[in-house]
Amino acid sequence: GEEHYNCISALHKSMRGSDENASLYWLARMLEGGEDPLYVARRLVRFASEDIDSLNHTPFSQKDVTEHAPFSAFQVILAQCVVYFARAPKSIEVYRAYGNVKECLRRHVGPLPPVPLHLRNAPTRLMKNLGYGKGYKYNPIYKEPVEQDYLPQELKGTDFFKEQK
Repeated sequence: GEEHYNCISALHKSMRGSDENASLYWLARMLEGGEDPLYVARRLVRFASEDIDSLNHTPFSQKDVTEHAPFSAFQVILAQCVVYFARAPKSIEVYRAYGNVKECLRRHVGPLPPVPLHLRNAPTRLMKNLGYGKGYKYNPIYKEPVEQDYLPQELKGTDFFKEQK
């Protein structure tokens, strides 16, 4: 439903705002909630093609992932990813942080916190009138980092990259 679009919007805007903590939270909300990982992968590639500085080359393109390329093309994409990952610095920090997010989601009682209104897309007039997207600061147009909350109010101050109790 609508929460599908709210969560992907929150993920995209959290990544754009360079908030790794909130980005991981929204990713886990989607995946642990049953979202199709291929959908998320396509959106991540789209994000990379739209929002990442052209000097940071990704090992694949949106076209490679979103179009039905022949198997041989996927082999090359996978080969590029494998080499890219093999050369990248190694860490289990994200693995542990994602585990902390999953535990947070498992422990939560009741409905999950709503996606903050400013992180929701507003493709319709009704959504705009309801306040969707209001007050959102589009990071690429600012020279300095933008101060903005990307987690729900109930999780403000939570750092999934630190050891959870």
